[in-house]
Amino acid sequence: MPEKIDYDDKIPNNVNLSGDRRLQRALEGWQPKFLDWWGEMGPTLRTNGVYLRTAVAVGRDGWAHFDHVNVPDYRWGIFLAERDADRRIGFGEHAGEPVWQQVPGEYRADLQRLIVIQGDTEPASVEQQKLLGLTAPSLYDLRNLFQVNVEEGRHLWAMVYLLHAYFGKEGRDEAEGLLLRNSGSPDAPRILGAFNEETADWLAFYMFTYFTDRDGKYQLGTLKESAFDPLSRTCEFMLKEEAHHMFVGTTGVDRVVTRSAQLVRENDTLEIGACGGIPLDVIQKYINFHFTVSLDLFGGETSTNAANYYTAGLKGRWQEGRRKDDHRLTEGGTVLEKPTADGTWTTDEVQTLLALNLDLRGEYIADCRTGVKRWNRILEENGIGFRFSLPHPGFNRAVGLNAGFRVTPDGTIVDEATWAANRRKWLPTTEDLAFVRSLMHPVYERGRIASWVAPPVNGVNDKPFDYEYVYLP
Repeated sequence: MPEKIDYDDKIPNNVNLSGDRRLQRALEGWQPKFLDWWGEMGPTLRTNGVYLRTAVAVGRDGWAHFDHVNVPDYRWGIFLAERDADRRIGFGEHAGEPVWQQVPGEYRADLQRLIVIQGDTEPASVEQQKLLGLTAPSLYDLRNLFQVNVEEGRHLWAMVYLLHAYFGKEGRDEAEGLLLRNSGSPDAPRILGAFNEETADWLAFYMFTYFTDRDGKYQLGTLKESAFDPLSRTCEFMLKEEAHHMFVGTTGVDRVVTRSAQLVRENDTLEIGACGGIPLDVIQKYINFHFTVSLDLFGGETSTNAANYYTAGLKGRWQEGRRKDDHRLTEGGTVLEKPTADGTWTTDEVQTLLALNLDLRGEYIADCRTGVKRWNRILEENGIGFRFSLPHPGFNRAVGLNAGFRVTPDGTIVDEATWAANRRKWLPTTEDLAFVRSLMHPVYERGRIASWVAPPVNGVNDKPFDYEYVYLP
C-alpha cells in the first residue's frame, strides 16, 4: 500500500513527525519564516485559487489530487518515498552493506554540504520566476508556473527536514541560511551561478525548466543512490515532481517552435519578429545560453570531491544499478577532451573515479538532445530548413577545463577578438531580450493565448485548454 500523507498535522508529512515532539517544534518554528519568505520572494501575482496537484500518497498508485487551492494556503510538507527494509549500499567501499538510517560521523560534513547545495537551488528558482505571472501567455501556463513554484517550495521543505532531523544545531542554522540567501543578491547570492540568472520572460522559463530542471533531475538521481537512506527516499519522491517541471519546459519550447514555424510558413520568411513571433535564430541563442549555463552546474570535468563522495557511498552515478562494472571504480580510465593554448583540442585519459562529473554530464547531454530532435521534427513537418542544435560543451563556459577559453558553438577555439565579433550571433543580445520581453503581454481570458506561442495539445488532468485553471481577483 502507498504510504499516506497526514494532512491533519500542522506540517503534512509521512514521517511520523508527531512522534518526535522536539523535531516537530523546531520545524513549526521554521514554518512561519518560510511563509514570510514565500510572501516576500514568491509569486508576485495574486490569485483566488489555482488548479494544483497535491500529493496524497508517495507510492506509485494514484499519489496526486487535483483541486483549486489558494496558493498561500498550500499545504507544504515532508514526504519520503516508501522504505525498502532490505536496501543495500550499491557502490563504493561500503557496497553490499545495509544502508544508513543515521548519518555516520565521518561523513557528516560532506552529507550536510550536499543537502545544503541541493536545498539552495529550490527556493532560488521560485525567486527567479517571481514576476512571470504578470506576463503569463494563458491561464494554462499560469497554472503550470504556480505548480512548479509550490513544488520547488516543497523540495525546500524536503531538504530542511533532513537538516533539522539529522544535523543538529548546524543543520538548523543551515536551514535558516536557505531563506537568507536570494537569487541575484549582490550581498547574499545563491550558491550556484545558474540560480542567480534572471528569468525575465516565458521563453527563458521554458528553457530553464527544460535545461536547468533537467540538471536537477540528474543531481537528484545521483543522490537517490545515496547510502544515507532518508536522503535517498527524499530524492526519489522529489523526482516524481521534477518530471512535471521538465514536461513544462519540453512542451513549452515545443509550442514556441510550433507557433514560430506557423508564422514562418504563413509569411514565407524567417524574419517573423514583425509578425509577433520569436525568430528561430533567437530561440537557438536561448538554447545556447541555457544549455551552457546548466552545464556549469555539473562542476569541473574531474573532481576529487565527487570521487570521495562516490567512494564513501554518499552520491552515486545516474542509474547506478544498471552499470555493468564493479561499482567501485578503482581501475579503468575515461577519455577527456581538453582545449590547449595553441587553439587545438587534445585528449587525456583520467581515472574513471575522478571523471564522475563528466560521466553525469554525458548522460545529461544525451537527454537534452532528445528535446532538440523534437523541436527539429516540428520544423521538418512545416517544411522549414532551419535546424536547432546543442552547442559544443566547451562553448560559453564559466566552470571547468573550458572556462579560460573562447570556444564557438561548433567547437572551434578562437581568440578574444573573434569571440567578441561573433558573440551576438551565438548568445541573446540586449536587443533580443528586449524584443522577447516586448511580446510578454498577459492573457488571462479562458481559452485565449498569446500570439507568440501555440496552445497545448492537451490540458491538465484531462481538462480542456479553456478550463478556468486560475481564479483571478
